[in-house]
Amino acid sequence: MPEAPLFNTVLIANRGEIACRIIRTCRLLGIHTVAVYSAADAKAAHVTAADEAWYLGPAPATDSYLRQDLLLEIARASGAEAIHPGYGFLSENADFAHACAEQGIVFIGPPATAISAMGSKSAAKALMSAAGVPVVPGYHEPEQNPQRLRQAAERCGFPLLLKAVAGGGGKGMRLVQQLAEFDEALAAAKREARAAFGDDAMLLERYLPQARHIEVQVFCDSFGQGIYLAERDCSLQRRQQKVIEEAPAPDLPPEMGIALGEAAVRAALAIDYCGAGTVEFLYLDDGQFFFMEMNTRLQVEHPVTELITGLDLVDWQLRIAAGQPLPLSQAQVTTRGHAIEARVYAEDPAQQFLPAAGSLHYLHEPQTSPSPHGTARPVIRLDTGVRQGDSIGIYYDPLIAKLIVWAPTREGALRHLARALVEYRIGGVRTNVGFLTRLVALPALHNAELHTRFIAEHEAELFAPASLSRSQQLALVAVFLLLSEPEPDASPFADNQGWWLNLPTRRQFNLVQDGQAYRLAVSPAQSVLSEQPAWRVEFEDTRHNISATLTGDRLDAVLDQRPLRCYLARLEDQLWLFYQGERFDIQLYRPHFTSSAHSAADSLKAPMPGVISQLEVAVGDAVVAGQTLLIMEAMKMEHAIRAPTAGRVAELYYRQGSQVAEGCELLRIEAE
Repeated sequence: MPEAPLFNTVLIANRGEIACRIIRTCRLLGIHTVAVYSAADAKAAHVTAADEAWYLGPAPATDSYLRQDLLLEIARASGAEAIHPGYGFLSENADFAHACAEQGIVFIGPPATAISAMGSKSAAKALMSAAGVPVVPGYHEPEQNPQRLRQAAERCGFPLLLKAVAGGGGKGMRLVQQLAEFDEALAAAKREARAAFGDDAMLLERYLPQARHIEVQVFCDSFGQGIYLAERDCSLQRRQQKVIEEAPAPDLPPEMGIALGEAAVRAALAIDYCGAGTVEFLYLDDGQFFFMEMNTRLQVEHPVTELITGLDLVDWQLRIAAGQPLPLSQAQVTTRGHAIEARVYAEDPAQQFLPAAGSLHYLHEPQTSPSPHGTARPVIRLDTGVRQGDSIGIYYDPLIAKLIVWAPTREGALRHLARALVEYRIGGVRTNVGFLTRLVALPALHNAELHTRFIAEHEAELFAPASLSRSQQLALVAVFLLLSEPEPDASPFADNQGWWLNLPTRRQFNLVQDGQAYRLAVSPAQSVLSEQPAWRVEFEDTRHNISATLTGDRLDAVLDQRPLRCYLARLEDQLWLFYQGERFDIQLYRPHFTSSAHSAADSLKAPMPGVISQLEVAVGDAVVAGQTLLIMEAMKMEHAIRAPTAGRVAELYYRQGSQVAEGCELLRIEAE
């Protein structure tokens, strides 16, 4: 039987790093690629990488990447025989898969019937329970009356998870610790689910805090064959979203890996699955496991599976969608070494991982080192869809890149990942790189003490004081400025910063960090290392002695007899200091005058750019501390703005539906 031919042209109905990832494999196979883009992505990397690109519409996803009619129209006009949905957007939309089939366009994913079967989390759990696969105790019924859900929550017990029936990626999900929190959490989860999926139906699950999140990569073809490609551990999560994934799952007994894999394949074949999918389980140390859900698409974390198997999963997707059989049998699948992925996000870990928006003013990526499968050399891989100068906006997921490392051993992979994170330097938008650096250094992670509450359990270590004190940070920046800026006029009469006869010339720098201004005086000093110039940096009651040389953006310094190497970048008055994976933001201070109609102490500012999706109060309302005042939505996630103190709402500066920038005052409360 001759092998079915591959497609000539594929339209990629996505953006960012996954669109770039799909384009790379298509290019290797000689497939012509068609990109689509919104107004926000006109100059994006995936647009440049594709063979051709078509405009969809305005920035909001509902007006662009979710426009099924436009995507199908572009597919027909461009001659695309197939559409690859990537992940997110329409990747798990049964209606879109059905519409593609009706118009003779191949949807590179499972059939619409399989998506429908697993698209409803409650229906999927009922299906799995009937098939003998254990499911997490909870409420999976269609009745959605809030009172019925509240009663079900009391029966289920706390803590519990509210999850959107049509959801995924942490959207429409809330952890509820006690009954008193239930009503507000339910309302918020429903709003978020409705905005993200157009469906606010909820299911309830008992929350198992010490469980591991282990998932299995499955593939099925149109000939009724199914296999699994090992498992992944995705236990390290924040905001119910994965941040570190690894394969294989560490310390998992081989027989349990087989049991999970076989259960996953049974689940897929039970719904006549075809293509790539992931079956997710909660796994307990005693060997019990419970079905959570099946994602009927390629996962964000698929690269770790690729690195341990040596397979290209996008290549497999294309071949199976074209009608070819599975390239390997289960017995032919082998794994080697260990792979770990870290998701680099635009977010602020110090503010409960709030999504961030802004520009990548400075971008230094770690050096990649691809290596053919079968060698012992470590692999550093970076899946990204951004370049220096690009912006992370409010309309889409804030993922910047995925940093993936492979090594022969898990300890080796963690070591190389830690080094690569230190090399990853981003100036501009806030990121989680420093947080990831601390996370991969934790002894508990190296000991594989994994569970879904791992990050919360290690908060004290992850948010410990910075490795450089504030005065050390400021002193290093002052020396950087001294070395990088032209010397002022040598005449003391040209020095408006003050001078004394027979004393060394000194310079002053006014710096700002976290809203606090500092004046630093820098004067020559005797160097500990004769070949390096040295300075004494003084401000307030602090003094540091520094000898240093600057090579490009690298500052090699001896700070109070402590040798260290750091990196600095500058954009006008903004400076970024990078040290051991951490970033410190400092500004040059330029005096200016402002006035304010009222004290900032009684106002509330937007913690992120976004849209005010709901106002909970009106001018004149009395409020208590902790009360929700309004709901902001950004990057498909909700954030509640709460009253810091009891008082009365004096002013509201925006209406519901208004778009606001980070730092804008939202309302003012007159405190009691």
